[in-house]
Amino acid sequence: MKLIILDRDGVINQDSKAFVKSPDEWLPLPGSLEAMARLSQSGWRIAIATNQSGLARGLFDMETLNAMHAKMRRALAALGGSVDAIFVCPHGPEDGCRCRKPAPGLLQDIGRRFDIPLAGVPVVGDSLRDLQAAAAVGAQPWLARTGNGAATAGGSNLLPPGTRIGDNLAAIVDTLLAEQDTP
Repeated sequence: MKLIILDRDGVINQDSKAFVKSPDEWLPLPGSLEAMARLSQSGWRIAIATNQSGLARGLFDMETLNAMHAKMRRALAALGGSVDAIFVCPHGPEDGCRCRKPAPGLLQDIGRRFDIPLAGVPVVGDSLRDLQAAAAVGAQPWLARTGNGAATAGGSNLLPPGTRIGDNLAAIVDTLLAEQDTP
């Protein structure tokens, strides 16, 4: 099984310093859903691992978050793709949980859910914490330059060893699909 783990805000959809708080505010980044559809059509399983501290901050509730994800799933399905699982950390930065990235809990949960070792599994994020969580479980960190990614790339001396960088999710998917076809 080919598995990829994606961060949400800044990788799949536009991020906001004021938080993405409603389905109307959830706007896909150009080419991201098409890239996810190509992965699905190529036999990849797609999991999303997302910190959503807006829940802990009372900015939106679980019903609203589910509505955002339903919007994403509908738009993706219209392109012939699907998401196999969405894992959410609902905690705030000060809660000390095991699931908020850079802690590896969400990724470990995904590995258990799919019954797959995470060594080498691509994990795409736009923030250092996404890449740190990937490195903590032995996955392959990928930095997308979208969202916070350009600023994160600027601190390249802080990136986990072996981090790969792409302009956006579409470019990263192009690389992954080309590499899978290379003998």
